Amino acid sequence: MSRFAARIVIALAAVSVVVPILWTLLSGFKNRVDIVTPTPMLIFTPTLENFAYVLERESVRTGLLNSIIVSECSVLIGAALGLPCAYAVARYPMRFAHDIQIFVLSLRFLPPVAVAIPLIIIWLDVGLYDTRIALIVTYSLLTLATTIWLASPAFKRVPAEIEEAAFVDGYGPYAIFFLIALPIAWKSLIGAIVFSFVLVWNEFLIALMLTTSDDKTLPVVASEMTQLGRDVPWGILNASVILLSLSRLLFLGVLSSFLSSALKTKNQG
Repeated sequence: MSRFAARIVIALAAVSVVVPILWTLLSGFKNRVDIVTPTPMLIFTPTLENFAYVLERESVRTGLLNSIIVSECSVLIGAALGLPCAYAVARYPMRFAHDIQIFVLSLRFLPPVAVAIPLIIIWLDVGLYDTRIALIVTYSLLTLATTIWLASPAFKRVPAEIEEAAFVDGYGPYAIFFLIALPIAWKSLIGAIVFSFVLVWNEFLIALMLTTSDDKTLPVVASEMTQLGRDVPWGILNASVILLSLSRLLFLGVLSSFLSSALKTKNQG
């Protein structure tokens, strides 16, 4: 009975996630009249005008390019700096190791406005306001904190006996990190990197406050597709949600497969 109840709960959770996505997809193919009708319409004449409007906008293509560049660079910087830091915290106990983890996690507790306003002043002073470099550096702070927090438990689960045996065989600290610890913990590390990517890709408020021109990311561009008043373009908004989410899912799939194959190859080698 408990197993049956668990399946019911899982099914309800799946339905609560899938139904809004399917409804958004259907609404993307509807005209505005079919969307705002009091009675929901499941049978309608589909149209591709909403998707064509989104794809034909130059701002969408520019925002997609900006999001890819900013997200990829910030995630790579966060991983390059965060993974060694996480390994050091996990493998070399120190007096303030726990305090360091709490401090790193506390960076995620700050409201975006509290982070964005000082950064605006800093980037204006150095002449980098409204540039990709400013976004990359800012987002790298977020990915660094997330990577350290999520990767530390993964490195703690690596058996210390394996690293000790490698040390006896003549491996140095760097060789143990790259050739032993990374390949063993690669599944959890991919999860940390992907989670960091999703956080950066979906971030809106900091990007809105740090960009005003052609360096806007996709979330900012998507927010500009709405209008105030009664004539809200619901079809265009639904189509933009599907297209912008699809691009993120495709990029996540490519990133996950690349990291998985790279770390698997290193592990087999």
